[in-house]
Amino acid sequence: MDQSSCGCCLMQKQMWKMEEYFNMSLNELQKNLQKAENKLNQVRASRSAFSVALTNDRWCLGPFRDDRPVVYKHVFINLGEGYNATTGVFTTPRSGVYSLALTVYSDSGAPGNSLDACASLKVNGRQVAGPTDRNMQDQEDSGTVVLAIQLQAGDQVSVVLPVGCFLCDNPSHLNTLTGFLLYATD
Repeated sequence: MDQSSCGCCLMQKQMWKMEEYFNMSLNELQKNLQKAENKLNQVRASRSAFSVALTNDRWCLGPFRDDRPVVYKHVFINLGEGYNATTGVFTTPRSGVYSLALTVYSDSGAPGNSLDACASLKVNGRQVAGPTDRNMQDQEDSGTVVLAIQLQAGDQVSVVLPVGCFLCDNPSHLNTLTGFLLYATD
């Protein structure tokens, strides 16, 4: 009997081929799974989100005769540790499109008093937005700006209190700065 034509031998060869194919497929799946896990770990490691408020107490900042950095002391979240609560600066961990939101609030103390609720949102020292509400029509004023902006790894986001402006906060957290990575571009 010819072994190459024997039914059992043919069946054995087919099983070996299938086993070989299965092992190659399994190895390929394991490699792809490892690649996917590595990519997921990279994404997790580069997550970036922060949200901060001026203070947790009743307190006003300004007005001053020169521009002053605003340091937000109450930290709601600082995922990725990009926000520095000592300097008030957020440093982007990676290049990408970020969402930034700045809300300013001020209380003049009494209707008719001068009221300048304003701030300057800056990236690397250059102003990109500036919510402002300057009037004497009521006791309280606020302004908000939300933007999506392309930032590079290492860019520094900060808020500056311009000359003559002031901000007031309380435990309701009326002055906030929030930022998060929408998607990476690197």
